[in-house]
Amino acid sequence: MSLLPVADALQRILTAAPTPTDAETVPLEDALHRTLAGDLTALRSQPPFDASAMDGYAVRAADLDPAPATLRVIGESAAGHRFSGSVGAGEAVRIFTGAPLPDGADTILIQENADRDGVHVIARQSEPRGRFVREAGYDFRHGDALLKAGLRLGPRHLALAAAMNHPELAVRRRPRVALLATGDELAWPGDALGPDQIVTSNNFAIAGIATEAGAAPIDLGIAGDTPAALEQGLARARAAQADIFVTLGGASVGDHDLVQRVLQPQGLALDFWKIAMRPGKPLMFGRLDRLLFLGLPGNPVSAIVCAHLFLRPLIRKLLGDPRAGEEAPETARLGRDLPENDERQDYLRATLASEGDALIATPFSRQDSGMVATLARADALVVREPHAPPARAGDACRIIRL
Repeated sequence: MSLLPVADALQRILTAAPTPTDAETVPLEDALHRTLAGDLTALRSQPPFDASAMDGYAVRAADLDPAPATLRVIGESAAGHRFSGSVGAGEAVRIFTGAPLPDGADTILIQENADRDGVHVIARQSEPRGRFVREAGYDFRHGDALLKAGLRLGPRHLALAAAMNHPELAVRRRPRVALLATGDELAWPGDALGPDQIVTSNNFAIAGIATEAGAAPIDLGIAGDTPAALEQGLARARAAQADIFVTLGGASVGDHDLVQRVLQPQGLALDFWKIAMRPGKPLMFGRLDRLLFLGLPGNPVSAIVCAHLFLRPLIRKLLGDPRAGEEAPETARLGRDLPENDERQDYLRATLASEGDALIATPFSRQDSGMVATLARADALVVREPHAPPARAGDACRIIRL
């Protein structure tokens, strides 16, 4: 099977994703970082009445011309406590920011331009009609569709939803992502380690990426290098009603890389295997009945890069995000020379620094896919196209922030 270009692999993964997950209703306070299941329309206008934008006096503009003008103060309007009467000729109402504009008034005389003398106020200058008045619906109106389906809700979106008078929101169920690490060499952090063992780290990184994307990870632990262990892991993923089954390791061609040969008799319909990229070449994708399957490489850097490039967009697609997979790389300047590239698309770990108005991306000199410490120090991935010519420090480059 020939190497598949990265863009083609992503397109095939997103095309294979089914319709979005079901909708569920959650309280507004629990909706942070959830994804809207449908367009959200305003249940009221904001503000719901003409309101003052400043502290001062609610008046009729006609009574201020010519200035100076003396008006009689007949009451007060504060936020939550409107003046119940009406402003007539030669009258004013003391008003505060956010308070409803009284009937009859059409402008605000700010207190900086007024002198109070007992029951009278003297306007030192005239004001046009509507000055410092926020009209009803100035921000939005009842029925306006302000938040769109597929939006991942941040704090500012929750503020708007609250102002729209929504105590609950319909959001997409978090896709369930079952993670199974594979390999006799793996042990949990803190366990007693044999002389040939290493500590598993991919579980934690990939679970974190899945969570940040909006999914609910299910850690199935570590499966040894036996068919029975892999079969049991798949059975647990199905029992958990996972939407995506992710294996970590075992995706290559060695005698102990069992994932493909064990899962195919279990119903795996393999879509592709091996991507024209570095790191992450031995990536598998397919279906196990209704279960989407993603086989990530075992090397930590490869697994994490592939999760950023493929698992994250897949999760967003399942959440109904219309922009899933469209995240465009940023542009920076190279911090050092790079040699000509081969047939694979490179993702080079790099640091970022600012020099004046320029963003400088400096790839590490060593890019081994097992170097987790280097990845932890990286700020971004420098993307190099297949067969890219040699590049010099200062040349433009594309980056993906980590």
